[in-house]
Amino acid sequence: MSEFATRRVMMVDTQVRPSDVTKFPIIEAMLSVPREAYVPGDKREAAYVGENLDIGGGRVVLEARTLAKMLDALDIQPTEMVLDIGCGLGYSAAVIARLADAVVAVEEDPALAAEAQRLLSVEGVDNAAVMTGPLVNGAPKHAPYDVITVQGGVDRVPDALLAQLKDGGRIAALFMDDGVGTVKVGYKIDGKMTWRPLFNASAPVLDGFAVQRGFAL
Repeated sequence: MSEFATRRVMMVDTQVRPSDVTKFPIIEAMLSVPREAYVPGDKREAAYVGENLDIGGGRVVLEARTLAKMLDALDIQPTEMVLDIGCGLGYSAAVIARLADAVVAVEEDPALAAEAQRLLSVEGVDNAAVMTGPLVNGAPKHAPYDVITVQGGVDRVPDALLAQLKDGGRIAALFMDDGVGTVKVGYKIDGKMTWRPLFNASAPVLDGFAVQRGFAL
């Protein structure tokens, strides 16, 4: 077993399983996807630390615990299509691709999107495609989606993104409030959203997902 494979097992055993994530497909996906392949070269040695991993530009790869618990709550099925917002260099899309039928990932920066697609192709992930465009716009061309994941903090989720969620679908997002974050899962029923708080986590708020707060005396 390679050094990174050993670290991957340790990540699952010390960060994922102790967080009450026991669904076999999620465990298998996180044991199989090489996290170190989807981070900048100078961050490879830190790929399996138990915290968010900075990839530059105010963006992070969510810590394994946060991603795993989000996926556990979403319970993605093999027949479902997933929209992955802010996939970074593709790690989240690669993990989700092992759970879903197909993944449409969105990145705003063209260079980041191109590198994510390249890495996914190199790693043989053939059921995930990376689209370039504003994160808040999602990927309406391929909507509706069974599941939406947001790989970073939000103050709010735009209606334009929620409109791409299939009725009966669900979305996971990390809502930040003065530095304190809560992952919530939203369920779309008869066109209306119902949100349920799950657990605490933290991440930088993604571009376009912040609420503009006015000055008040």
